[in-house]
Amino acid sequence: LPLRPPSAMLTSRGPALCTALRRAAPGGLASFHSSAQRCRAARVAVVLSGCGVYDGTEIHEASAVLVHLSRGGAEVQMYAPDVPQMHVIDHTKGQPAEAESRNVLVESARIARGKIASLAKLTTADHDAVIFPGGFGAAKNLSTFAVDGKDCKVNREVERVLKDFHKAGKPIGLCCISPVLAAKVLSGAEVTVGHEEEEGGKWPYAGTAGAIKELGAKHCVKEVTISFPSHVDTKNKVVTTPAFMCETALHHIFDGIGAMVKNVLKLTGK
Repeated sequence: LPLRPPSAMLTSRGPALCTALRRAAPGGLASFHSSAQRCRAARVAVVLSGCGVYDGTEIHEASAVLVHLSRGGAEVQMYAPDVPQMHVIDHTKGQPAEAESRNVLVESARIARGKIASLAKLTTADHDAVIFPGGFGAAKNLSTFAVDGKDCKVNREVERVLKDFHKAGKPIGLCCISPVLAAKVLSGAEVTVGHEEEEGGKWPYAGTAGAIKELGAKHCVKEVTISFPSHVDTKNKVVTTPAFMCETALHHIFDGIGAMVKNVLKLTGK
């Protein structure tokens, strides 16, 4: 069959439809399609907490979030608070590096390849959703949960961002330990950090679920695998997944984070 341009196909199949499309787009069909493509892109903020699982952002989680956002066609901007880290961990030893200090924003820039802004500049007007990867930085630099548990304080800018997105009805995604931030700031939120029992070491941080309940949030038991990897609190538009709260293969972590990202993007309506 001879090839025909899209406009000819539209005309032959439905003159009225073709006319309506042209009228709806002053620049013609090309303009209509390009504007539709732009409308589909969700603008997502990703908040980092440093660089490294024990004192900052878990790098595999951040990478998984970014890959799935890219695959979902989202426009991404990364942020981090411009504050000192709680401490610096020597990741070869798992011990604090004495007399060494680092800045959370500067360290986070390593993951962001330099394209990052201070968390103070993050506004709901510029974004359709916000996602917080995990890593101990969420419990050390974005909050004091690692030290104070249920009595923790949340970084002022982190608290502002969570409350602003919640008030605006825009989705919030969190994985690994970062759901404690929503549990502390958003009263009555439903989150998951996986299971509530260690189960022979498979869930080494299971005690976090108890702290989440003490914070006044509801904890929902979830798996890390692709079958049931994320929890969607539809009322509060909070999406969470266990990620490295579970000792499992990396691809399960990657897939679980993908489910979280997919649900966040779905909630944006883009």
